[in-house]
Amino acid sequence: MTYEDECETPGMCGDAQCVNTDGSYYCTCAAGFKMSQTGPCKDINECLEDELICPAQMRCENTFGSYVCVCPTGHQWKNEAECEDEDECLSSPCGLHRSCFNTPGSFVCKCSPGFRELEGGMCADINECSESPDVCGTNGDCINNPGGFSCRCHQGFTNYGNNQSKCIEMSCDQFKPEPDAGNTPEKLKHLMSLLMNSCKSLNDPHGEHFTAEKLLENLCNSTDDLLSEGNVADGETLSVFLDAVENSMRLIGPQLKDPVTKMETQNTYAEVAVTRNQTPPSGSVTLSTGSAHFNTSWETVVGKSYPGFAFVALVSYKDMNSSSDLFNSMAREKSDVKEKQITYKLNSKVVTAVVSNPDTKHLSKPVTLIFTHEEKRAESEGVAYSCVYWSESERGWSGRGCELAWSNSTHTACSCSHLSSFAVLMALYPVEDTFELVVITRVGLVLSLICLILCILTFRFCRSIQGTRNSIHLHLSVCLFIADLVFLCGISSTHNQVACAIVAGLLHFFFLSAFCWMLLEGVQLYRMVVLVFHTTLKHLYMYAVGYGVPLVIVSISAIAVPKGYGTDRHCWLSLEGYLILSFFIPVCIIVILNITVFIITVWKLALKFSSLNPDLSKLHKIRSFLATAVAQLCVLGGSWVFGFFLFQKNGTEVMLYLFIILNSLQGALIFIMHCLLSKQVRVEYRSLFMRMCSNKKKGDYSVSSTEPSHSSQKPLQIDQSTGESTI
Repeated sequence: MTYEDECETPGMCGDAQCVNTDGSYYCTCAAGFKMSQTGPCKDINECLEDELICPAQMRCENTFGSYVCVCPTGHQWKNEAECEDEDECLSSPCGLHRSCFNTPGSFVCKCSPGFRELEGGMCADINECSESPDVCGTNGDCINNPGGFSCRCHQGFTNYGNNQSKCIEMSCDQFKPEPDAGNTPEKLKHLMSLLMNSCKSLNDPHGEHFTAEKLLENLCNSTDDLLSEGNVADGETLSVFLDAVENSMRLIGPQLKDPVTKMETQNTYAEVAVTRNQTPPSGSVTLSTGSAHFNTSWETVVGKSYPGFAFVALVSYKDMNSSSDLFNSMAREKSDVKEKQITYKLNSKVVTAVVSNPDTKHLSKPVTLIFTHEEKRAESEGVAYSCVYWSESERGWSGRGCELAWSNSTHTACSCSHLSSFAVLMALYPVEDTFELVVITRVGLVLSLICLILCILTFRFCRSIQGTRNSIHLHLSVCLFIADLVFLCGISSTHNQVACAIVAGLLHFFFLSAFCWMLLEGVQLYRMVVLVFHTTLKHLYMYAVGYGVPLVIVSISAIAVPKGYGTDRHCWLSLEGYLILSFFIPVCIIVILNITVFIITVWKLALKFSSLNPDLSKLHKIRSFLATAVAQLCVLGGSWVFGFFLFQKNGTEVMLYLFIILNSLQGALIFIMHCLLSKQVRVEYRSLFMRMCSNKKKGDYSVSSTEPSHSSQKPLQIDQSTGESTI
């Protein structure tokens, strides 16, 4: 059976595709088409059938049998699912003197700065010189240029290289050396000369020009050299230095191109903010150098007149120490005598704040500075912080015009109504002696004086102990007695400078003398062990060492540093400079020599004890002498170890207690060791006591005296081997 293929008949389905089937056929349309009601295939509009057929940024366009997704006008393909804006300005479509600004899907043409748009879309140059006659000020000539203008300053005026800023008066006189600037450091003179040449070159097109960044670098390097060499310690040099830095920043600041410039060297940190605009800036501005923060307003920076630019600068010095003489102005501001004894110390970095406003002596709105403390200490009864500035007229630090806003252990905030160089001052108030300390001091020194006077009388009148060591002990007791008496009566008499200096000189002499007599005792002990005969020391030699050496040291010290005797807190040697070493170096040498002598003496003594025929009685006596001498050295030497820390500016109350206790033990120790523990002295004391208590006649007393007293009536004998008295 044969089937007919209807699809073989032409035009059976028209433009559709014919598909034969068993005994029949059907028609189907190609992709993108569908059957119409009349029969032929018609195009499917996919854009209407499915509104989301294209990504959101694209537009659907129907084609015959299909569709395409296209980007909107002004956009181009980025990938299959995304369009991006096309920058039409790349092809420079706006023409001459017009600037192109790209917009989403389009662009806008505007006249360039300095041009004005005319009818028809053309741009014409604006003549700023005719429209704003005062654009360069009265001290400059305006020169119109296509799209702008420039100011040519008259002689003696400048706009610091900002050609579209007003010309202001320029003076380079501040960089000239002072007529009496003989003490000015050479490196500071070199810096001033460099700034002078740079200042003059601003109006000289043929002069040597330095960039502002180079000038700032030279300033920081010169500051490093001056601070590292310690050339700004006195008030006059410090005033010249700080004034030079301020004038330098006024020259450098307006020439900097970047809005913010920072520069850090070894000892200097500088930060400068600059703004340039036709209208004055407004709002707050903050600069920071790490150790200090400076906050003010642009209105304060600009001042009453705005030349078209403004700058603010903060310079911090990492290593600037001030001597106590630079705080004299602070002391003069105090009326109370106790407050004048305050010790002042800088506790922050010194900073210099400079603005373009020429009038900064009386600011309408105060500026704020926040400092980081060098020494972390909270305010207390003995510590107070204050905000200070450098006063050129007083050549010192002053607190006028600056108030302390707040303070804690790490930071202090200052509010100042003027600009200068600032710092935070830490005031260390003298700690008043407590009642207990006064009682211990007086009782201890009185006890020591009583014991020493008993020692002096014993060593002078007790015949049974006369000898070289006894003479040494006598003069040692006299020196300590006078030193303790002067210490008790005059150590705090700081109200009279002359009397205080005399007290300090006497203490210096007699304490040194006491140590020298201790050295003589060590030498005598050594001679007693080593030498067999003639161990006595001549009195002339002893006086030369005991009194001559201290007299020479004190005389040289008084001539070299006459103002070093007496301080604000004590009538003692000044801690500033090296005068205090004239006491502690000899003391240390004597202590070391005595220790060396004692070690050698102990060694020699041990050898003699181990010999075949030792003189035990003599050796035991020398051993006891040695023990007392070592104990004496420990007490006297140890007391001045604490005395050294006591007289420091930060001397503590604990050191004071230890010094007073050990100082009072000196007299008692000498009395106990050399008097009460001596058998001969005890016999003499007993005899004296019985004579005082007895009402009998001397003859009756001699008959009724006890056996121990008979020993005191034996003739006095001198041991030639030791120089000491024996019974």
